[in-house]
Amino acid sequence: MKHIFRKGSHPQAPVILLLHGTGGNEQDLMPLADLVAPGASVLGVRGNVLENGMPRFFRRLAEGVFDLEDLVFRTKELSEFVDTAAKQYHFDRSNVVALGYSNGANIAASMLFHDAKALRGAILHHAMVPLRGLQLPDLNGVPVFLSSGENDPIIPAAESRELQALLEGAGAQVEVHWERNGHQLTRTEAEAARKWFGERWNA
Repeated sequence: MKHIFRKGSHPQAPVILLLHGTGGNEQDLMPLADLVAPGASVLGVRGNVLENGMPRFFRRLAEGVFDLEDLVFRTKELSEFVDTAAKQYHFDRSNVVALGYSNGANIAASMLFHDAKALRGAILHHAMVPLRGLQLPDLNGVPVFLSSGENDPIIPAAESRELQALLEGAGAQVEVHWERNGHQLTRTEAEAARKWFGERWNA
């Protein structure tokens, strides 16, 4: 997968797996990583799917309607890529925290839904429930930060609460941050994610 790896100055901090939104790329969220987890190593990845020329991490049939078969395949593909990157760049595979926005947050959520060991934690900005009817793995103690917009035209507030409930039902420690905004990523939610991250990893 097309990617960029930047070694940080805090080797004990989790490696930040940066996952962009639709139309983004592996470098888009670097400033966000610098804000949320200063000094951490960063692995920015570009999605392998194109929708009208815009990179995404998995296909969708319509806005808010995922191609579930492709989602499952791409989730496995991304996890295996992180496995390979850990060997290539000599970082601890068990110490990876995803930082995703929109489509990137959705595939990060899917990683959590499929494999308890895929991520040490996750920051999900404007994520949807990736798929339903799945028996989630034991996520006991896995920290997850969710930020959502009360007026998000793409993700109803009820869906954000459903994602929270599913993760908590699997044992994850979920912190939720609500914005009175739409689908855009705001400075205040990024600051809230930084505070959340710093309290856990002091990066």
